[in-house]
Amino acid sequence: MQTSQANHTGRSPWAWVPSLYFAQAIPYVVANSLSVVMYKDMGVSNTDIAFYTSLLYLPWVIKPLWSPIVDMVGTKRRWTVLLQLAMAAALLGVGLVLHLPAFFMVSLVVMWVMAFSSATHDISADGFYMLGLRQQQQAAFVGVRSTFYRLATLVCNGPLVMLAGFLAVSLADVHQAWSVTFFVMAGLFFAAFAWHQFILPKPDSDHAVASTGNPLRDFFGTFGAFFGKRDIWLILGFILTFRLGEAQLLKLVAPFLKDPVEKGGLGLSTAQYGLAYGTVGILALTLGGLAGGWLISRLGLKRCLWLMVFAVHLPDLVFVYLSQTQPTGLATVSAFLAIEQFGYGFGFTAMMMYMIMVADGPYKTAHYAICTGFMALGMMVPGMWSGALQEYLGYKHFFIWTCLATIPAFIMAALVRIDPEFGKK
Repeated sequence: MQTSQANHTGRSPWAWVPSLYFAQAIPYVVANSLSVVMYKDMGVSNTDIAFYTSLLYLPWVIKPLWSPIVDMVGTKRRWTVLLQLAMAAALLGVGLVLHLPAFFMVSLVVMWVMAFSSATHDISADGFYMLGLRQQQQAAFVGVRSTFYRLATLVCNGPLVMLAGFLAVSLADVHQAWSVTFFVMAGLFFAAFAWHQFILPKPDSDHAVASTGNPLRDFFGTFGAFFGKRDIWLILGFILTFRLGEAQLLKLVAPFLKDPVEKGGLGLSTAQYGLAYGTVGILALTLGGLAGGWLISRLGLKRCLWLMVFAVHLPDLVFVYLSQTQPTGLATVSAFLAIEQFGYGFGFTAMMMYMIMVADGPYKTAHYAICTGFMALGMMVPGMWSGALQEYLGYKHFFIWTCLATIPAFIMAALVRIDPEFGKK
C-alpha cells in the first residue's frame, strides 16, 4: 500500500492522521476514565463518581442529533481546529477550578463543555478523514488512526496518572497535582490546535452541504436521507449486532482477570493485569488493526468481510478456555490475550470501513456520526446487563454465552450488501 505518498490534497496523511486521532482520544479518556481516578484521589464518594462521570458519556451517545449542523455550516477543517481550541480551553479550565470549595460540580460543568466539544470534534474529524483521503487510503489508514487513538489512551491512563501521583506526593497537595496534570494536557491540546491549523490539508470537497434555503428542512433531510438508504434495517442490524458479544465480554474482562481463583477468576495483580492486558494485549490489538487496514486496502472490504467477522468473534473462545482451565502462568495468559486482542483489532477494521461505506454521499459526516451513535448504543445497552448476568451464570457459563451472542453478527454479515470494489486499492 502506498501510504507514504501524499494524498489528493497534497499533504501526506502521515503528517496529520496520527496527530488528529491521538488528539481525538484524549478528552474521551479524560471524561470517561481519568476523571474517575482524579475524583477518587480527591475523596469524592464512589456513588457520586459512578453516577456523574457516567453522565459524561452521554454526548458521545447522542452526538448524531446535532451531526447535520456540522455538515450544514462551515468546513470540517474549521470545525476540527476550533473545537481543539475549545477543548484546550476546557482542560485549562478544569485545572483552574480544582481548588474551589465546590470543585466537584464546577469541574463537572467544565468537563461537560469538554465532552460536548469532543463529541462534536469526533463528527468533524471523522468527516474530514473521509474528505482528506482517497478511498483506498481510508482503508490503509484505518489501522493507523486506531493505533494512535489507543496510544493516547495508554498515555492518559499510564504516564499522566503516574505524573499526578508523583506530584501529589512531592507537592503534598492532590488538588494542585491534578491541576498541573490538566495544565499539561491543555498544553498538549494547544499544540495540537496550532499544528492542525497549519498542517491539515484543504480538500476541495470540504465545504458545507448545499442548502435548500430552509435550514430546518436541511436538518431533518439529513436524517431522512440516512434512514432512506437501501437496506437500512440490514445496515442497522449489522451495526447493532456486530459487537453484541464483545459488549458484554468487555465489561467483565478486568474482573475476570483480577478476581481470585476461588471466585472463578485468574487472580492477576494490578501490575500483572497492566502487563498482560494493558501492554501485551494493546500491542497485539494495534498490530491487528494495522494488518486489517492493509488487507482491506489490498483486497477490498467485501472479500475480507467474512475473514474479519470470524477474526473478531472466534477468539472470544479464548475466555471460555481461560475460565475453564484457570491457568496461573502470566506468560500463558498473556499469549492467549494477545491472540484475542489481535483478532479483535484485525476484524474490527471491517466495521469501521463498513460505516465509511454506508456514510458515503453528500451527508457523509453526519451519516458516519449516526452510524457510530448506533454502534455506541449497541455497546452500551448489552454492557448494562452483563454484570448481573455474569453474577448469575458464573464466569464459565457467561463466556460461553458471550460466544453464542456473536451468532446474530454472522447472520447479519450474510445479509448485508457490499460494493466489491469498496476500499480496494
